[in-house]
Amino acid sequence: MNRILKTRVFKATVIAAAVIGVAGVAQAREQINIVGSSTVYPFASFVAEEFGATTNYPTPVIESTGSGGGLRLFCNGVGEGTPDITNASRRMHVGEFERCAENGVTDITEVYIGSDGIAFAQTADNEPMPVTREQLFMAIAQLIPVDGELVENPYTNWSEIDDSLPDREIVIVGPPTTSGTRDAFEELVLEAVASDFSEYGDEDYSDVRVDGVWIDGGENDNLIVQRLTQDNTAFGIFGFSFLEENDDVLIGSSIDGVEPTPETISSFDYPIARSMFFYVKNQHADEVPVMYDYAEMFVSDMMLGDGGLLADIGLILPTADALARVQQDLADRKQLTKEDLE
Repeated sequence: MNRILKTRVFKATVIAAAVIGVAGVAQAREQINIVGSSTVYPFASFVAEEFGATTNYPTPVIESTGSGGGLRLFCNGVGEGTPDITNASRRMHVGEFERCAENGVTDITEVYIGSDGIAFAQTADNEPMPVTREQLFMAIAQLIPVDGELVENPYTNWSEIDDSLPDREIVIVGPPTTSGTRDAFEELVLEAVASDFSEYGDEDYSDVRVDGVWIDGGENDNLIVQRLTQDNTAFGIFGFSFLEENDDVLIGSSIDGVEPTPETISSFDYPIARSMFFYVKNQHADEVPVMYDYAEMFVSDMMLGDGGLLADIGLILPTADALARVQQDLADRKQLTKEDLE
């Protein structure tokens, strides 16, 4: 079945369900409130626009707050003024789950939507610069090991870290602390490398330089992309989908000898690949039942199945088996537990 026909069939099904839903919950709120990850935002926006265009419901309102910011809002409580769904470019932390519970958010369904890589990229006007995670660590960490001691990072040029790297100023534009991309980068690069050095002991070290080498690019990845096209020196850190979307002006670095591609990311051969999710507040089921229609469209075969529409805008789709589990978990309103996150 071609995509146009699939869309029409899906549209007819959703409209029918929407009409029935409106009749049964006349007093329910019809507009879904969504917050969260800037990396997931383009995919969620695509689904939201399709949802608004193919049902009798208004297009969901989506705010790009970063994964951490979105989970804070989501976990603030239940009812008016709190989000129905939050997007995340990493899994919810145990501490966030506990805060949700403290505020009465006790029934959550976790929805896995696929994977993404974290790109380390620069303007295509430059020559490619392969790097290792250790080289990235030495460029970014606040304290680095020298002669058995931890010292303030002295490096200002890449060639000072390794003479195989160019004599070029270290400038890195990255996501803020509220971002799931930042969380994943710290875990997969900084903490992973620090664990190989005895100087850090048992600490999960991930402190980023504050001397101007690291520049906070904000939650809008498009602004980081714009900065790189204007500054030949700078590298940016953001989701692979933004690299793919801007591959006419940007090039990504291989990490530990592995190029960022859909294949290496989906197999997790690429060292800084991560999973992406959204979380549904089931306690809003009576107030906003339409949120399940949106969620079901998001995880539909049309969006996430083989050749799904979201692949066209850079999402690395889940396997068929993984998608089937996700669809069933959503249908069952499977309740997330603390043990799931440990």
